[in-house]
Order: sequence, then structure tokens, then C-alpha cells
Amino acid sequence: MTAPYAASAFAAEAGTLNLFAFFHLNLAYSSIEEEQRGEVIEKCYKPLLRLAERFGPIGVEASGFTLEEIALRSPEWIADLKRLIATGKVEFIGCGYSQMIGPLVPWRVTEANLKIGNEIYRALLDVSPRMALVNEQAYSGGLVGLYLDAGYDALIMDWDNPGSTHDWPAETGYAAQRALGADDRSIALLWSNTVAFQKLQRYAHGDIPLEDYLAYVRRQRGATERSLCLYASDAEIFDFRPGRYKTEEKIGAISEWKKLEDAFSALAQEPGCSVVRPCDVLDRSGGVPLRLETPAVPIPVKKQRKYALSRWAVTGRDDLFINAACQRIYETLATGNAETWAWKELCWLWASDFRTHITAKRWAGLERRLKAALQRFPHPDVPPPPAPQGSGIAERHIDIATSAVAARLDRRRGLALSDVRFNGNKALIGMLPHGTFDDIALQADWYTGNAVFEAPGEHKVTDLEWAESHVWHEGRDTLAFARIVTPKGPIEKTMRFHGRAPQIDFDLAFHWNDWGRGSLRLGHITFLPDAFDWDALSLTTHNGGKDCETFALGGETIDHGAPVSFLVSASHGLGMTEGWAEIGDAQHRIRVTVDRATAPLLGLLTLRRLKGGMFCQFALSALELDDTRKPSPLQAAPRRFRFSVNGSFPSGSC
Repeated sequence: MTAPYAASAFAAEAGTLNLFAFFHLNLAYSSIEEEQRGEVIEKCYKPLLRLAERFGPIGVEASGFTLEEIALRSPEWIADLKRLIATGKVEFIGCGYSQMIGPLVPWRVTEANLKIGNEIYRALLDVSPRMALVNEQAYSGGLVGLYLDAGYDALIMDWDNPGSTHDWPAETGYAAQRALGADDRSIALLWSNTVAFQKLQRYAHGDIPLEDYLAYVRRQRGATERSLCLYASDAEIFDFRPGRYKTEEKIGAISEWKKLEDAFSALAQEPGCSVVRPCDVLDRSGGVPLRLETPAVPIPVKKQRKYALSRWAVTGRDDLFINAACQRIYETLATGNAETWAWKELCWLWASDFRTHITAKRWAGLERRLKAALQRFPHPDVPPPPAPQGSGIAERHIDIATSAVAARLDRRRGLALSDVRFNGNKALIGMLPHGTFDDIALQADWYTGNAVFEAPGEHKVTDLEWAESHVWHEGRDTLAFARIVTPKGPIEKTMRFHGRAPQIDFDLAFHWNDWGRGSLRLGHITFLPDAFDWDALSLTTHNGGKDCETFALGGETIDHGAPVSFLVSASHGLGMTEGWAEIGDAQHRIRVTVDRATAPLLGLLTLRRLKGGMFCQFALSALELDDTRKPSPLQAAPRRFRFSVNGSFPSGSC
């Protein structure tokens, strides 16, 4: 059967505040050991169903993986949930088989994740949820079409971050809207609210009294009807402590689930308030189509700004390596008719919790299972770059010229590119010398092709040093090699300048044993101010969707790599999930292609208009710093990174 979805009758007089809530269930929670899962069911999930039965309707959201784990340990819980869904006390909300970050994985993986999740929902609960929670609230416009094609009618997404980056009326956040996708289709949109769910958490944990909590809810009423999501977060934090934070409140003498019952009981009696199902607030014939993403914030995520996209891409214990391993498995599966179990295993391996505060014990388990999957689904090895040939180069500047690419390399700066021309056209990318801009923040030399590592309280480590260098020819291509000595170990850089295509390939090997805590950014493709029509500039890439996304950059100020704080080194980023991003105007385009099977690097764009012209630079991040960073590398040195820069004229298709 299908989940109850017809709009129920609820108060609609002026000033009514329609309240809804849902609880997120996740037995893959990074800080919970496998042997604790039965305890979580007893202490958290069973009280949740009692709360729904006594004070529902309440939403319950869970992955297919979590439901399967519950079914193994407590089949009676599954039966109770199924009964409460049938009676309308619970609205079930889906998310897929695993809690993976859609904007960081190829669209076929999200497609499989949603499909497998729906199959489990039907098998265990006899329900096809029509509403989905965006995993970790990491949203991109490209995901909309995938959810629609999977049968979903609505998404739940955090209000606070998209709301802060758009000039929307305040009432927008108190009503259902529509999210406009990359393919111009739209889906019904229900807002969650960070402050609201944190208020309920604080009350349950004894931080604030019930009256203060109720006063907050009353303040959300307006002159006209509004809707507010009371809760949209973890169920595992009530009467149980996952142990993630040293600042976690101790569990008091009074059950936190009893306190939640008191809160919902009081809300049910609150004048002017009506507790409803999540789907009841959806006006299926209305809502304004909104683009949640912007060029400055292409992938909005949940809660505080510390939850940047880099959190699941290039931080953690070794996010980049496990993401690369998953990409290799994906490329093997995508070339054949892989069975459902194989895709299911990949979705499990790509789950977000392995990329944050995963325990050492579960990390070791992931390592074993990941290596087994790599053996079962082998990927062709990436050949090493050719060994340098000929005698070393003594001159500082090296001029390269093929029939498709001309460039000047600076041996004093690790063979950074100071001038690059494609197909005999004017230079589009290269070097900007010190003094190009009046802004003191940009008073430096800006190169193309260089690498920079930064760590708190330490000097930068770069490859902008004298390099042992070699240049030789292979057919119509010209190759250049540099070996740069750094305090952390040598960097070897091989570049191929193509003779038949306007393209430069980079193959970097970092012989570093200690990666530590910091940020490592590569490529640094610097656009020359006089080469482009800046008002017509745009960026195109894929952020997890089947369809590419294009962002108009004219008049924008963008700094994806700006630190959030001393703890979080990058603010935003681009998933580049089909392996490329393209920047340019109607006449000239630069396409950056990343070998994701070697390392799925995160894209970072910086764009500023200032005296002296425009500053535009695109970098690739291999490592960032945040609270999840706990170096536990699965891969020994050297670490390789492979990417290409192509000058296409004009834009290619998606």
C-alpha cells in the first residue's frame, strides 16, 4: 500500500501555527559501535514509537540499512512501526539505502541508493514514502530530478542556510515551497529548521525549562497561518549518548523521552497551534519554485557553517582515499550489468558516517570490507607517469610549444605555468605578477599549476621552489618533469602538453608520510583578467545530478575556499561528480577534468571584482581541516593526483 498522503483537515484560521516533527534514525551513526545497536533500539527507537502512539502524528525517517539492522534485532519494532503508519500516527520519510552525500557521488549511485531504499521500505513496511529527507541536508539542484524519478513528490531541506543566502521574504520559511532542479523540473519542498530542533534538544537535555521552550514556539506565530518543523534530527541523542562530543550533557534522573512527551502534550493544548503530519503542510498546488543554490553556495548543507561540503569529501580519517576507492568500484560496476547486491555494497561503502567521527573499531571494519570490494570489483590500474628522460634543464624559464598548446614554465617556481595559450589563441590562464591588483590581500604572485599546503600555526609548504627539471617529446606531445624538495618530502610533477588537443595533463606524486591536519590545494588555475568577458562568465559542472548545473558568475563575489574558523578551513565546494568543471564566457572556456578514480578532488572557485580587473582562480582541494580530521591513512605514500586543463572554444555540451 502507499503511505497516507491525502491532506487531513487541520486548523487554518489566521495566525494558526501548524507544527510538525520527524526523527532521524541512523544505526550507522559514526560514533555508535555495532554492539550498541540493540541498546539504541531499546533506549531510543522504542520510546519514539510510544511518543508517536500517544502524541502523534510524528514523522519517522530512516535509511533502508537502518531498517534492516532493526529487523534483525527487533522485528516487533518493525511490526509496531508498520501498524502506526497504517493508522496515521506515523508518517514514514525515506532517504535511500544509505545516508550518502548526493552532491559528492555520481548520479547513477544516488539512483541506485534511492531504488534499493524504496525496495526495502516496501518489503519491511509495505509503504512507498512520498517524501524524502536530503541526506545530511547536502542539497544540489541536480538531485531534484533523481528524487522525482525515484517516485518522491517532496523533499525536506534545511531552511537556515538557503534562507541566509537569498533575499526571500521571511514568510518563505514558514510555508511549503518548490525546489527547482537543474533540469527545470520542480519538487515540493518542506523546510526543516535548525534553531527549532536545537531548542527541543536543549529542553530535553535540561538546558532550558519547558516554559522557555513553549515561549519560543509561541513567538513563531504570525499574523497569518504558518508552519514550523519542531524537530528534524537524531533520535539517538535522547536517553543515550553516542559519545561524539566531550560537551555532551549527562543523562538526568528524568527520562528525556518523558520530557519529549511532556513537550508534545503541552503543544497539543497550546492555543493557536496544531500538531500535524509533515505531509499536511504541503500545498501541492502552490508554493513558489526556488533555486536553493547560488554561485557562492552551490551546495547548501545543514546547520552551522562548520558543516561544509569538505566534511565528507577531503577530511575525516582519510575521506579522499575511501572516496577514490568507491569511485573505482563504481566505474567497474557501471561498465557491466552489476546485480543489486553489488550496488547495495557500494552504497554502504559510500555512506557519510564513515567520513566523519567514525570510531577506530568501525574504521578497521570499513578497511577490511573496502579492500574486499576492491578485490571483487577490480579496476584497471592507473599507469604511472613516464620516467623523466634526457639531461636536466639549467635555465629558469622553459618554453613549451606543440601544435595545440604553448606555455612558459618557471623552474624557480616548481615549473608553475606563467603563460598558457591554446590553439594559437591569446593567453587565457597563467601568472599574475605581484602588484597586478591594488588590494593588499592579493599582493602576491599568482601562478597556474602550483600546490599549497597550509596548517594552523605552521609555515606554508608549497612547490614554488627550484625544481630538478626535464623536458622530452613523445610523438607530438611534449612532457615536462619536476622534482621539488619540501619540508614534508619531495613532490614529483609530470605534465603532458598535447600536440593534438588543447590540453595539459598533470600527474602529481606527493612523497609525504605525514599529512597531518591542514589543507592541500592543487592546480590553482589563474584566469587572466583581460582574457574574458567577466559579465558573461559562467561555471558549469555536475554536483551529483544527471544534468549539469550552470552558474552565472557576472557580478558575483565567490570564495569557496575561505575558512569558516580556525577549525574549518573551507566554506563551500563543487562536487564535480562527473569529473569536470568548465569556466568561461561565450568565446573562451577552460575545462578542468579530474581523474576521480585516483583522487576525487573537490573544486574551489575564487572570484572577486576589484581595482585592476577581476581575480578568478579555480583550485582543487585534496585535503581540508575540520573537527572530523583524525589522520588514519589507508594508503601509504606516495599519494597521486591526476587532472587536466583543456582550452575549449566555445563551450562544450554537458
